Amino acid sequence: MEEQKVDIDSLCVAALRSLVIDVINKANSGHPGMALDAAPMMYALYRDHLKADPEHPDWINRDRLVYSAGHPSALIYSLLHLSGYSLSLEDLQRFRQLHSLTPGHPEVTLTRGIDATAGPLGQGIGQAVGMAIAEKAVSAQYPEGSRLLDHYTYCLCGDGCLEEGISQEAISLAGHLKLNKLILLYDENGSTLDGPTSNSLTESVKLRFLAEEWNVLEVSSGNDVEAISKAIGEAKQSALYPTVIIVHTTIGYGSAKQGTHATHGAPLGEEDGRHAKDVYGFHYPDWTVPEEVYAHFKETFASRGKEAYEAYQNESDAYEAEHPEDYARFANAMSRNLDPYIQNLSFEEKKEASRASSGRLLSDYFNAIPFLFGGSADVAASVKTGVKGAVDFSATHPEGRNVNWGIREFGMACACNGILLHGGLVPYAGCFLIFADYLKPAIRMAAMEELPMIYLFSHDSLAVGEDGTTHQPIEQLSMLRTIPGVKVIRPADSYETSLAYQAALSSKKNPTCLILTRQALPMLPVKDPKGVEKGAYFVKKFEKEDGEILATGSEVSLALESSALLEEKGLRLSVVSLPCLENFDACTEDYRKSILSSPYEKRVSLEMGSTALWGKYAANRIGVDAFGTSGKAEDVLSEYGFTPEKVAEKIAQMLK
Repeated sequence: MEEQKVDIDSLCVAALRSLVIDVINKANSGHPGMALDAAPMMYALYRDHLKADPEHPDWINRDRLVYSAGHPSALIYSLLHLSGYSLSLEDLQRFRQLHSLTPGHPEVTLTRGIDATAGPLGQGIGQAVGMAIAEKAVSAQYPEGSRLLDHYTYCLCGDGCLEEGISQEAISLAGHLKLNKLILLYDENGSTLDGPTSNSLTESVKLRFLAEEWNVLEVSSGNDVEAISKAIGEAKQSALYPTVIIVHTTIGYGSAKQGTHATHGAPLGEEDGRHAKDVYGFHYPDWTVPEEVYAHFKETFASRGKEAYEAYQNESDAYEAEHPEDYARFANAMSRNLDPYIQNLSFEEKKEASRASSGRLLSDYFNAIPFLFGGSADVAASVKTGVKGAVDFSATHPEGRNVNWGIREFGMACACNGILLHGGLVPYAGCFLIFADYLKPAIRMAAMEELPMIYLFSHDSLAVGEDGTTHQPIEQLSMLRTIPGVKVIRPADSYETSLAYQAALSSKKNPTCLILTRQALPMLPVKDPKGVEKGAYFVKKFEKEDGEILATGSEVSLALESSALLEEKGLRLSVVSLPCLENFDACTEDYRKSILSSPYEKRVSLEMGSTALWGKYAANRIGVDAFGTSGKAEDVLSEYGFTPEKVAEKIAQMLK
């Protein structure tokens, strides 16, 4: 009986590797190296440990599996096919082809069974950390919460993932938070695209993880399925620390070029493919999967998942009967249904910095929405994300909802993506606008994954003042606005800020960036409840106008003051607030024409940042296309021409 077990394991691993070779050879594109060497590791995980149900791939209590190294996607898709997910052999044969379900790197919005989009190395580790945070936090927020949520988060990574800086932010945070149900499978194959890892990496990865408060296990042979499975089982018993399992593998195992970077990103081809299959002892025609292999995956992985799913359904039904109010809250959290919690919220209008308005709104929403969850990258006092009386999320207080992310902007944003992918929490993250550059790749990932993430970016302009050039954002607004799917909202007063929050919280798949001031903003003379939704509206309108000033944020009140000065000179300049250019661009042509009512050459944009994108709306642009300087805020603004008098003078010259 034991001999038969060994035989079926060898056959399954060989079939999996052979399918990888066929998939990549047919596409004549892909990455066989890691896909071949990690096959036994992933087989051990699927055979003995991973809890998921192919018939219910979105089941909330499934184990999460993140491929931080997304390039071995041929392995990922082959595993999904063999284990019963809705990927056919025909889908595998369309690997890397246009409109297929098997793209070059896995995409969570496209393929069932994929828990996170992967590709940019290292981000998957950050997203896995976020999933582990969500599992721990959500479970702790309910009485007997482990009945609702109790699973592991697995992540496959390679040498490249661990060389990326994001990995250090993520593993440091995971160790600090003692995310003991996070298990990182590290494929240590000693190779990168350009050559052996020794060209660029000589550190002790083991000591690095130990220093970051991780449990470290090691498997000497990547082909030893039993040793790998035993290590995963041991990792699952860790009561305190996250675990990394360092599995020593041979890249491109079976290829005549195994052990070299030549197998990393090029198909083996027909001849070397046959050679590799001979090494595996797999003597079947191409694209053949023995029925015993399908049956074994069904008897192990699929059967275990189905049983766990059915048991969970019974348990959740019992929980609902025993804790109806808590279960209703859990259901609302999982579906991001905020209506029961925010319908009666009111908001005070006052002259203040929009970061202050944001802070008051955040506190109100935080106290109203029991699953709002977040913090900032060590700037809570400045960005106003510190909620009075909120409990900090920590290893000892997993029920806390205020997060001290530390100075880890990129790690914070990646983890928030993982939290959203997991479900059960509504995260937000704050930092200075200038440091949006540090987390931009994660914002881009959130947009691709269609995640309604909320970013609070304060200190939005030259008005930062004394901190100078390094802290005064210039091009960041344009950068954020060019990311497809991202909504950038720069409110002009406390009322627009309240509308911005409503928009961000009601979003179902678009990330939202709220751009907030440090300086006080007066209330605008017009309140349009649809102003943010439409993206633009008049705050001052002449029936017969000589032109228009198009402004955002703090520059809207500046535009109004400048318009008043111009009016004294006989020039009638209407003023438009454009809190969200993306929403405005999505409006009907008739509405856009009604707002852009002056001829193109009579329109002037006014924003303390790059003018790069404003040519779409106005022939004349007042902005900043150079770096700032250090000085008192009022002196810096005067130096760069952002006073009512200087703006009015410049507009008069432009419209002559």
